[in-house]
Amino acid sequence: MGAKPQTEWQHITFTLPRELCLILQDNRHLLGDLSRLAAQVILKVAKKKGVTPGIFTALHTFGRDLKWNVHVHLSTTRGGLCADQTTWQSLYFAKHSLMPMWRYEIINLLRNAYETLTLPPTLSTYTLWNRWLDQHYQKPWIVHLAKASKNHQKNVNYLGRYIKRPPLALSRLAHYDGHCVIFNYLDHNTKTHRRFECTAEDFMTRLTQHIPEKGFRLIRYYGFLANRVRGKLLPKVYRLLDQPEKNAQPLHWPELLKASFGVDPLVCILCQSRLVLVKRTVGKTINALRRYHYHLALMKPIPA
Repeated sequence: MGAKPQTEWQHITFTLPRELCLILQDNRHLLGDLSRLAAQVILKVAKKKGVTPGIFTALHTFGRDLKWNVHVHLSTTRGGLCADQTTWQSLYFAKHSLMPMWRYEIINLLRNAYETLTLPPTLSTYTLWNRWLDQHYQKPWIVHLAKASKNHQKNVNYLGRYIKRPPLALSRLAHYDGHCVIFNYLDHNTKTHRRFECTAEDFMTRLTQHIPEKGFRLIRYYGFLANRVRGKLLPKVYRLLDQPEKNAQPLHWPELLKASFGVDPLVCILCQSRLVLVKRTVGKTINALRRYHYHLALMKPIPA
């Protein structure tokens, strides 16, 4: 995730209506624009104050039950560099102003992309498409603003939850017998925990739809955190906030796995002792192991 200044951060979730999410499912080439447009909303608000904040985003395409549910998690500093980069100025964001700006950006994106879209027959003409978009433009959308926090560790924990969060954590898998999969999820409508049961094939279909295209960047940076300016602006930010400069600490593969899946790969699943590498044996290929998913799931020996 890289080094971030210790200051007040606010976490904002930009969502889309279900019907628009389904349009994006058939037109994944537009997914790369969503993070940019969410950040653009924040940057426009900040620009009116003459301020450049630090922003990063994480694009998610999944809901708790693995359904296709596109939304952008955005984190922004509640302040930034003023125009002459000599002072740090506070910022305030209001839901009633962010929501219509976000709605406009998305509707405008979809309207202008008509020629490149795969659409159902009911929206096949430009007139029908515009009429349908106008209907959604008149409806309120959901933009959620979390309470701003100055607690740096709380911010780091919150950000880490969304930055590397997989569609389904291993801890939510409740059962698999080689044919049926059961996993737990939180139903946002009822605020209760529920169990979802499906076949292994359906589970893989639900899961693999959230794998991004090769080279697609789920995490993006903007403002004074943008790659092209951060080397120049971050030292000024630390100086104005009276903080020592920080360098991002590299994470090794066990730490990455633990951050992503909540499982420490170096802890023995039987006795909980720390594992030590004593030998490496090259065995079956990944394609070969896929044929033995039943044995692996039930921790049975793989046939020779």
